[in-house]
Amino acid sequence: MVCAAAAVAAHAETPALTAFGAAGEPPAPWKVEGLPNQTKPYTRFAVVDLEGKPALRIEADQSYGNLVHPLAGASAKGLQLAWRWRVDEPIEQADLRTRGGDDTAVKVCVFFDMPLDRVPFVERQVLRAARAKAGEPLPTASVCYVWDPHIAAGTALDNAFTRRMRYKVLESGSASLRHWVAEKRDISADFLALFGDESQDVPPIAAIVVGADADNTHTKSLAYVADIRLEP
Repeated sequence: MVCAAAAVAAHAETPALTAFGAAGEPPAPWKVEGLPNQTKPYTRFAVVDLEGKPALRIEADQSYGNLVHPLAGASAKGLQLAWRWRVDEPIEQADLRTRGGDDTAVKVCVFFDMPLDRVPFVERQVLRAARAKAGEPLPTASVCYVWDPHIAAGTALDNAFTRRMRYKVLESGSASLRHWVAEKRDISADFLALFGDESQDVPPIAAIVVGADADNTHTKSLAYVADIRLEP
């Protein structure tokens, strides 16, 4: 009885992500966001019917954009992030190790509200300036899972522009192109693996994010994400 009650309590405390349902614009509170003062095109997001089920279509065309689901400080303790994704048109010119190649056909990210004093001094000052310019509380730490055409699965690396975003490559190469692949990640474990040099505690979750960009390589991409959810 005690175990059953604990399981029910854990399930009740698990924050919910609004599911992709009817075709059209992604449902609230999902919202499209870009770079501070962005002038380049935005990546396009639309819910479509794919193989009889709703899926988020993500189309980048020399563009940048994220679809953000705010979570307002949800605890990451014991949570797993699960989803299905597929890439139909990859970015062959991508190279996440360089600024000129820092594009991805699809990424699924967790934004964290890490205390600013945990951020190294120089990066802290840069982040403060960026926040002031954007007028938005840009995340202090972001873990992004990516599907990359070249870098080996399992690779972890920093974003070429900022260490506030760190990548984990989950899928690589062309073997699974145009096929659905299911993922499930331990949010706390991945945060500590990627940001353990700055924090031994896992901060609250600020948002769950789906994105794609092709602005640095000046190319196009097409991918889909479905059934994204948080699980205990």
